Amino acid sequence: MIRFNRFYNKFNILSSVLIITSLILLTFKGLNFGIDFKGGTLIELRATDKKINVSNLRDNLNQINLGDVSVKKFGNNQDFLIKFENKENRKDIIEKIRSSLNKSFGNSFDFRRVENVGPKVSSELLKSGVIAISISLAVMLIYIWIRFEWQFSLGAIIALFHDVIVTLGLFSLLNLEINLSIIAAVLTIVGYSMNDTVVIFDRVRENLRKYSDIKIFDLTNISINETLSRTLITSVTTLLALLSIFFFGGEVLKGFSLAMIFGVVFGTYSSIYIANTVLVRLKVSQKTILKDDEKN
Repeated sequence: MIRFNRFYNKFNILSSVLIITSLILLTFKGLNFGIDFKGGTLIELRATDKKINVSNLRDNLNQINLGDVSVKKFGNNQDFLIKFENKENRKDIIEKIRSSLNKSFGNSFDFRRVENVGPKVSSELLKSGVIAISISLAVMLIYIWIRFEWQFSLGAIIALFHDVIVTLGLFSLLNLEINLSIIAAVLTIVGYSMNDTVVIFDRVRENLRKYSDIKIFDLTNISINETLSRTLITSVTTLLALLSIFFFGGEVLKGFSLAMIFGVVFGTYSSIYIANTVLVRLKVSQKTILKDDEKN
């Protein structure tokens, strides 16, 4: 049996440091919002000339005074993704870009996709994203409160906040772009982490009824070990799929898959070392379960 409970205090300190660091990063450095949330223009190009590279494109676009321009390859070597903040909201900007590229490289580009997001739409999307995450956390809190005792509910919610805050903190630290797909990833992380926590909590509650002479400190360790094979199989298979998407899914899916990878790792970790340690700190016992059973 693995003695997970030996490391409760050490990992609680580590998690506290991670959360505080993440909050500092989010407060002072902030997040790198994509055009979904701050407005701008996205262009997907395919070059017919194999000699054209990212630096050639960036140099040409900088001459048009577009502001902050991001040029990346994605897919094969001839596909480029261009993002820039169209602050002046110029309607003829695409034609100017097309004209400038044709002048410098000839008719060597196929404009495969153009997306424009205005500042009003982007602010509404950001607001909707925050509301979606908040509602999901609130619904999870209500579900756990009904499904288990309040101590279990508190442990699950603290674990969820830990996963979301630390994941966003890492995105801030690495200056990774936050877009709608990342919001979808965060919502998925919430569901994944909660599912993992509920499985362990179910076993903890069963064992509380079964073993009246074992304290919660050791009982959580027994429960974690009894559900460990299920946790590892779920986490490893999910990570294999996400790693495949990250390495072979192209530039567009990298942010989403990376957020999911962080979420799976932190979700598994928090289910063991955050949610369960809350039960230990609150000294949950068999009396807690029996009192709840009597009420029902």
